[in-house]
Amino acid sequence: MQKPDFNIEEVNKIIRGRRSMFAAQFKENDPIDDSIIEEILENARWAPTHKLTQPWRFIVYTGEGLKKFADYQADMYKMRAEKNGTPFLEGTYEKFKQQPLKASHMIAIILKRSAGIPLMEEIAAVSMAVQNMYLTASAHGLAAYWGTGGPTFWQEAREDYGLEGEDTLMGFFYIAKPATDNWPEGKRDSLEEKVAWVRG
Repeated sequence: MQKPDFNIEEVNKIIRGRRSMFAAQFKENDPIDDSIIEEILENARWAPTHKLTQPWRFIVYTGEGLKKFADYQADMYKMRAEKNGTPFLEGTYEKFKQQPLKASHMIAIILKRSAGIPLMEEIAAVSMAVQNMYLTASAHGLAAYWGTGGPTFWQEAREDYGLEGEDTLMGFFYIAKPATDNWPEGKRDSLEEKVAWVRG
């Protein structure tokens, strides 16, 4: 394979221009073409992966699938509150019911464990896959964010997602067309605050 001819200015631009945009910034009822979602997932597939375990798994919700997920997480929230004796908040319940419907697509992010590979390396691989998703979404001018709310840490959801052993639900990637042409400003600390050099 011939060495690729990358455009470093464009690489820098997309990495430094990537942003999280949340449901309030989504343009509702204007779905993204599935082919773009497939491209986003294809680029996720090319993330670095130790020993080629490729630990990422994805479940894509769209259309009626979003409503099914919204009802699922709202009903599970209510069931958990009753079972655990914790306060049931109607506002939280309604948010679980409505939030996913604002997205065009929502992608569950799952880590499927392989024996003999340190867990940290598998988490890193899935996280880099999600970064590829972020970058591709931004390149298309789409609004997206990675959230770890809802069923992410609920033990009851593990069986529903077919998780075994150290398999992990790592949250959900929400994506939609943005409601505005204004792109969020970015903010980072200076490089000098985060980097130490050792020379000689």
